Amino acid sequence: MTDKNSRRSGGRNARRAARAAPLSKELQPVRAGMESNTYRPLTEAGEKRIHSAALDALETIGLGDVPESGKESMLKSGATFGDDGRIRFPRSLVEDMLSIAKRDIILFGRDSAYDLDLTGTRVHYGTAGAAVHLVDLESKNYRDSTIQDLHDAARIAHELDNIHFVQRPMVARDIIDNKEMDLNTVYACCTGTTKHVGTSFTEPDYARDALEMLFMMAGGEKKWRERPFVSNSNCFVVPPMKFATESCKVMEECIKGGMPVLLLSAGQAGATAPAPIAGAIVQAVAECLAGLVYVNSIVPGFPAIFGTWPFVSDLRTGAMSGGSGEQALLSAGCAQMHRFYNLPGGAAAGIADAKLPDMQAGWEQATSNVMAGLSGLNMVYEAAGMHASLLGFCLESLILGNDLIGQALRCVRGIEVTEDTVSLDVIRATCLDGPGHYLGSEQTLNLMQTEYIYPDLGDRTSPKEWLELGKPDLLEKAIIKKNEILSKNSPGALDAGTDSKIRSAFNIHLQI
Repeated sequence: MTDKNSRRSGGRNARRAARAAPLSKELQPVRAGMESNTYRPLTEAGEKRIHSAALDALETIGLGDVPESGKESMLKSGATFGDDGRIRFPRSLVEDMLSIAKRDIILFGRDSAYDLDLTGTRVHYGTAGAAVHLVDLESKNYRDSTIQDLHDAARIAHELDNIHFVQRPMVARDIIDNKEMDLNTVYACCTGTTKHVGTSFTEPDYARDALEMLFMMAGGEKKWRERPFVSNSNCFVVPPMKFATESCKVMEECIKGGMPVLLLSAGQAGATAPAPIAGAIVQAVAECLAGLVYVNSIVPGFPAIFGTWPFVSDLRTGAMSGGSGEQALLSAGCAQMHRFYNLPGGAAAGIADAKLPDMQAGWEQATSNVMAGLSGLNMVYEAAGMHASLLGFCLESLILGNDLIGQALRCVRGIEVTEDTVSLDVIRATCLDGPGHYLGSEQTLNLMQTEYIYPDLGDRTSPKEWLELGKPDLLEKAIIKKNEILSKNSPGALDAGTDSKIRSAFNIHLQI
């Protein structure tokens, strides 16, 4: 006689095996670049008022500290320069630059399977930031982040289906020299993944050297320019309403080298941006519109991501509050303004103020990631792994974030209503002629993998099953998965010849 528990266990194992079988991309329940525009925190009148206020700010307040090189280009395009040292932008100039701004941006991966189409409301989640600490989950301590940690983060992100790009999430604090740190950051990220990589540079010369390294990785400058697989995250402004001279010069070098730029305005509401959420959005929009004029006055139609990236302060202390509901609203509101201009855009979400991947981190990361996705944000930066308001990055939290973002992406996908999905024939057959339930129906079995997404590490077992499995702990499972990934060869490793050439030309610290 067959044991009932064995039958149940066998059926459970069969279902798990079916779920584990790989699906083709078009059949996967969630994937990079799904479209959404279902959440709109601003009214249509609110959009227009923010747009009008941003144009007023550019025309009457303008920006200070404009670099001479950028000043020359923008003045030729129609900007004006006042006796107070501020450059101002007539409405007509901004509108002209909006008309020629590039909208069909694709961020390339070294592997074309990871190319990101930023048109419309296509949503992509990835890492970002400049955390100075690694969160050591096993000891529950923070320590200085290293170049090896950065490489490990890229390797782990490469294996996670719901992390679509890798922008540098940590600073390599074991490399003192800024130039070597910038160059090793590019090397560590690009040898950890073949997904699109984002990074920043301290000085213009460092960007030029990094481009030489990238030419080598790509197989020559021509191939690089055809498919630039690294973008420059550029804090071109110092809020409120001033240009950041060195960053602008870096941006100019990246434009010369064919590297796409993220125009990043990162004011902090209540500190370096107005405290009202609408006011913080106005300033961010105005600053990014100024950046758009800057870029397009140098090279019309150059790929630039509209990076309205304002943060929130806890007004009781002045400290950043990246995990707040206000932050979630800010990012979603910015995404709506990207849609207003029909520009490829990015903003921050998924930040935890919590110091460890705990329940607080869960609600903070989930709220803003879901809202950002539903608002159709093209590039959701800092979406996984970030703790302590951007001061710490956790490799295990990055892994857990893959599950969390998977659920967010399922919300992004929404509900498809068709003749088949309303299921009237299935309801009729089940209720009138069938068993009275849908558990074994052909429709249920067919949709098991394509309509539903299942967590990789999240636990959906019953208390009895959980007990039988030894009470598995979520964080322990994440540690095990981290170690499994890092035990493999790096998916982004360069061929020996290219790697040798790069190591001969640059002082590479990473040993792999």
